[in-house]
Amino acid sequence: MLTIIAIFAACLFAFNIGASGSAASMSITYGTKVVRQRRYALIIAGLGAVTGAILGGQHVTNTLGKGIISEEILDIKIACIILIVSAFTLLITNYIGIPLSTSEVTVGAIIGVGISYQQLHVHTIVVIVSFWIVVPVAAFLITLFLEKFRKTLQNKINYKPPVKLLTFILIITGIIEAIAAGMNNVGNALGPLVGAGISSMELGLPLMAVIVALGSILFGGRVLETNAKKITSLSLGNGIVISGATGGLVVGASLLGIPIPMTQVTTSAIVGINASYQLKDVWKQKIIHQIAKVWITSPIVSLIIAFGLTEVIVQQRFYQVILLTLAIIATFILVRFREKPAKVNTKKGWDQHGESVLSGGRTRR
Repeated sequence: MLTIIAIFAACLFAFNIGASGSAASMSITYGTKVVRQRRYALIIAGLGAVTGAILGGQHVTNTLGKGIISEEILDIKIACIILIVSAFTLLITNYIGIPLSTSEVTVGAIIGVGISYQQLHVHTIVVIVSFWIVVPVAAFLITLFLEKFRKTLQNKINYKPPVKLLTFILIITGIIEAIAAGMNNVGNALGPLVGAGISSMELGLPLMAVIVALGSILFGGRVLETNAKKITSLSLGNGIVISGATGGLVVGASLLGIPIPMTQVTTSAIVGINASYQLKDVWKQKIIHQIAKVWITSPIVSLIIAFGLTEVIVQQRFYQVILLTLAIIATFILVRFREKPAKVNTKKGWDQHGESVLSGGRTRR
């Protein structure tokens, strides 16, 4: 029975990952209207998730299944707790509008279990948290300097690449970003199953990848539209810089087995574009505050709930029910801090919109 619950929770989690994180990987390409049809963008995101998971999803899966807590702890009951907490925390907070990171929710839940057992691989946690800081900062700096370089080409030597070339490159970087999402996100749902011996890597990766893809294709439209509103003023050149930097960094982290909050990386890259025009004012933007809030909130919420459930269900220390109740109340209090997507204000560089390869649209100047 517990095995069925764990598999169901993993599938629910994977489906929700596809509907949120995987679908968002095509936001740049869709928001800049290179791919005009929403269904095409979602299909690319889904296929990218499957490709990425098969090519390199095993690294993050191993980290989440074996790298944070001892394998002796991670039995079927603990896998159920981790997956149920991760799946329903993400599901509920997505529904009420609190943006949480899939990777951070999963890592937080695993740490919560480890704290209850007082057994954690602290070195691995330090490395993961360090990457959560370093990679978004790297995305910010890379896009900042690349955008300055791009503007130099445009202004000083009057270089303007053909629109069709820019469109093609942005399609490629969008596909890379979708693959990166699959490499990094599928392991969140599969890791606890592999760690508990419920599923093998060979069977679980393609299965979870397909479920993530279905979540993206069937229910990712709302997230795609919402995220696209942030980037409607980006040019093709902006989009290439952001999508390329995000995809490359997340692929690199995935190969190292580090679960990364991809949405925060993308947002940091967008902020880097803004900073190339107004560096002094960039820290005043609400989107920066949102990144910080999500970075702190995501792991803490799932950590406390997973810790409380482990204490009550496994350790049978019932006084922790109070702590668990407070954690749930705190989650709903966060609704007060709900924010609408912030639009990006950037100057036009190269072409604002390109030719739609997948819908036959004409170039718009």
